[in-house]
Amino acid sequence: MRIKARIVVLVMALALVCQGCGIYSFSGASIPAEAKTVSVDYFPNHAQLVNPLLSNNLTNALRDAMTNQTTLDMVETGGDLAFEGEITDYKTMPVAITSGQTAAMNRLTITVRVRFSNRIDDTKDFEQTFSRYEDYPSDQDLNAVQESLTTTIVEQLVEDIFNKALVNW
Repeated sequence: MRIKARIVVLVMALALVCQGCGIYSFSGASIPAEAKTVSVDYFPNHAQLVNPLLSNNLTNALRDAMTNQTTLDMVETGGDLAFEGEITDYKTMPVAITSGQTAAMNRLTITVRVRFSNRIDDTKDFEQTFSRYEDYPSDQDLNAVQESLTTTIVEQLVEDIFNKALVNW
């Protein structure tokens, strides 16, 4: 009987601690209790080399992360937490040169500028550039590997953006 009582007290204490610190999710996000909504504006592609699907993929992936990893309601604009930005660079370049002066590996890099507004606590606002890359063998055509590379890079970028905005790393 004593063990059950201790467990109940521990659970209640843990609930009070979590409630006092705002909303906590299993993703590690710490969201102010007052925040109820999030908005993610469309991320236009301003890179010189344009992947026609990248803007939609990045925007939707960030929206999905916000709805799947938080309890916030998605709104079109003006959320308590708001994301906007643009894709600023999309490039491929050789990274591993062989003795014959040919590239053994190429690198696809995607760079995104993000502006985050926290209407509850404006000290958390930021504007930052995020960049990620993936390497691929130079004997493969970019068109053949582009979809899988961009999917991986977008996942990494969304994780970085989410962590910066909501996990405070």
